[in-house]
Amino acid sequence: MITLEKRINYKFNNRQYLMEALTHSSFANERNNGIKSNERMEFLGDSVLSLISSQFLFETYSDMPEGELTKLKASLVCTESLSGFARQIHLGEYLFLGKGEVNTGGANRPSILEDAFESLIAAIYLDGGLDSAREFVLSFLKPALENHKINFKDYKTTLQEVIQQNPDQSINYVFVGSSGPDHNKIFEAEVKLNSNVIGRGKGKTKKGAEQAAAKEALNLMGLL
Repeated sequence: MITLEKRINYKFNNRQYLMEALTHSSFANERNNGIKSNERMEFLGDSVLSLISSQFLFETYSDMPEGELTKLKASLVCTESLSGFARQIHLGEYLFLGKGEVNTGGANRPSILEDAFESLIAAIYLDGGLDSAREFVLSFLKPALENHKINFKDYKTTLQEVIQQNPDQSINYVFVGSSGPDHNKIFEAEVKLNSNVIGRGKGKTKKGAEQAAAKEALNLMGLL
């Protein structure tokens, strides 16, 4: 396990967390002696990963609408991505698997690697706290994001480029209201071409509402 700790750049204070994170249910079931599998760890790790990745993307892309953030997060922490992260640290080599899983290549199965990686996140979280878990997760997410194709559409820029083709026209955004409690406000904006409203949109931030308004305008123009 020392080699794994070196690979993940984290030394456990309580290595029992690590042992549990590496124990697949097939191994625990074969032993039938009270050994815990990593299923509960995987449950916790999934939530910790969701929090860390959500905050990271929220802060990195301050203008990205909720829907686009959700899509980006889903693609960054999908089974393919997480099993790939697990392979980077050769996590499969350290798993405790039942004989059946060993014989059928379980150590390289994407679903098993995904669950083990999330379990490892939980183990680090329980042993060292959220900051340690965040450092571990971001060591994978940051490089992955740099190589990831961002599908976020900057609708405001696109709309501006369309309007600029006619120098006599100009657009501006106006906020027309908000709703909901302070911790969960929904903003509404309009985009105007000269003095005419050409699109309306809502969002959890003012910038998000502007993006939604620009998107509607482009839709109405038949450009999306």
